[in-house]
Amino acid sequence: MLADIRIGQAARFGSLTVFPLFCEESHPVEYLLSDEALEAGGATVSEVSQQGSVPELVVENKGAQRVLFLEGEELRGAKQNRVLNTSLLIPAKSKLTIPVSCVEQGRWRRTSAFFAASKTGSPYRLRYALKGSVSKSLKENRGHRSDQGQVWEEVSKQHDALGVESGTSALADTYEKYEQNLDEACKALQYVPGACGLAVAIGAKLISADVFDKPATCQKVWNRLLSGLVLDALAEAQAGGSPDPAQVLQLLQDTRNAGWTQTEAVGEGQEYRAEFDTNLASALLLEGSLVHGSVLTASG
Repeated sequence: MLADIRIGQAARFGSLTVFPLFCEESHPVEYLLSDEALEAGGATVSEVSQQGSVPELVVENKGAQRVLFLEGEELRGAKQNRVLNTSLLIPAKSKLTIPVSCVEQGRWRRTSAFFAASKTGSPYRLRYALKGSVSKSLKENRGHRSDQGQVWEEVSKQHDALGVESGTSALADTYEKYEQNLDEACKALQYVPGACGLAVAIGAKLISADVFDKPATCQKVWNRLLSGLVLDALAEAQAGGSPDPAQVLQLLQDTRNAGWTQTEAVGEGQEYRAEFDTNLASALLLEGSLVHGSVLTASG
């Protein structure tokens, strides 16, 4: 899919620039997104036990369709809020332990039996830290574990940059404080019909690209992905310059030509990872279709 991507007209909000990406028709995969399954009651996410375990949660998919969770998406509730360490497909009628990271350092008490979907995604720097530490962990045969200390550090840095006070050091409190800014950004950077992905820059620096197997998924998660990126842009409001579409083409080409390594996937499908020029990429495939591919550039 990365070989047949067309870049659409960029939209801008403050220091944030978004390029819609259009893909050739492929073979879309059948699944529900995590928020759809959780809100319908077809799937639940809970602590692994009464005592809980910070880096793990349990997903029970009671439905007849597989469920897609995305790297960096936030789940709220139970003993503390978490984010997904990697994108994964939960098979139908199954129960699976999934790798997560805590984004609420100051709470370890149960507020609900199950987690709820937040409809927010991780900021870029936090997601870069996740992808890098998980890739390192996989190389060391430790599974999809993150550097939890680094995750907390990134949440703390963003709180400081945006003047957020949080009694539990919760990432969620940043979204709450800047809810109006997020709404304004999403209105200015609306999903472009037919897009299967998006590439994003802050100032002149291209920072990320995400591609999905079908436009319907991209449309549903568009604002979720933007939520974290808007926070990054607010923290770097003075970033100047504007990106060139040629940068996007070059990043996609470099990603396609990178040295990819297959790793053991969590759930269904095949997972691949690549590192090149300090950029980090991952891809989740099923039956030859790219369900979710992403690349993040070095934070600088």
